[in-house]
Amino acid sequence: MNTITDTNFNFPNQKSVYKGKVREVYNINNDLLVMVATDRLSAFDVVMPKGIPYKGQILNQIATKMMKATEDLVPNWLLATPDPNVAVGHLCAPFKVEMVIRGYLSGHAAREYKAGKRMLCGVAMPEGMKENDKFPEPIITPATKAEMGDHDEDISREDILKRGIVSEADYVVLEDYTRKLFQRGSEIAASRGLILVDTKYEFGKTKEGKIVLIDEIHTPDSSRYFYADGYQERQDKGEAQKQLSKEFVRQWLIANNFQGLKGQTVPEMSDDYITTVSDRYIELYENITGETFVKADVSNIQERIEKNVLAYLK
Repeated sequence: MNTITDTNFNFPNQKSVYKGKVREVYNINNDLLVMVATDRLSAFDVVMPKGIPYKGQILNQIATKMMKATEDLVPNWLLATPDPNVAVGHLCAPFKVEMVIRGYLSGHAAREYKAGKRMLCGVAMPEGMKENDKFPEPIITPATKAEMGDHDEDISREDILKRGIVSEADYVVLEDYTRKLFQRGSEIAASRGLILVDTKYEFGKTKEGKIVLIDEIHTPDSSRYFYADGYQERQDKGEAQKQLSKEFVRQWLIANNFQGLKGQTVPEMSDDYITTVSDRYIELYENITGETFVKADVSNIQERIEKNVLAYLK
């Protein structure tokens, strides 16, 4: 299985490289960022030992399409995609918070709710909700950006402002952009027979001080989708929802006694299981975009990426 799980490129005028959980970001001349989407899979803030074929290409191509579909609402960092796994854009100073927005009581919010909590990031959650019920209004539940190996942490708007992580003027813009993007993302999802359940957005500032959307948007790694068909019947019967997200990986890990906690070891992922994960990601791509997925040539991914990026930078 040819996958890309690590890169060590040395591009012309390269200043530095930052390696995140999934993406590796090359700073070119303190002007451009070359972002490589690897095939690494992260769950519970832990990077799995094996890569997932085509995952990086899938994430990069969904994010690119979604940036183009929202650029009339919210400016973004993207300039070009010279390779299926690569996005190039403006160098930005990232805000140290992720803007998480939830339309439904799912995932982390549902786990907190089940534990008896009715406040999440300073936002009240109504009484009497069942898992996967729709909130009366989408709620914004920010998280601090963790360093590699640490867990992102919930944080309230009040704490963000009190700790000076983001200025109030900027935070108002982040909230406004987050709601607009979620509204558009929900409309796009609905047109594909899907429900955008929750998602996260990341923002940065350009050298000119303009706030722009960065990183990824509406991908199965940053978002949770349900199939709209049968959603209400499943809720009425108390059945689990059909999901389009990497939640299926999380559930498999939980079933194999792993939740990223101290002392736990990542269960062995067989080649067969990895193939099923890859197939699920392709299914996600096709459902989210409404297009057939075209597999890139993976005979030598590193060489392909290097050649395409060098041609673009020239």
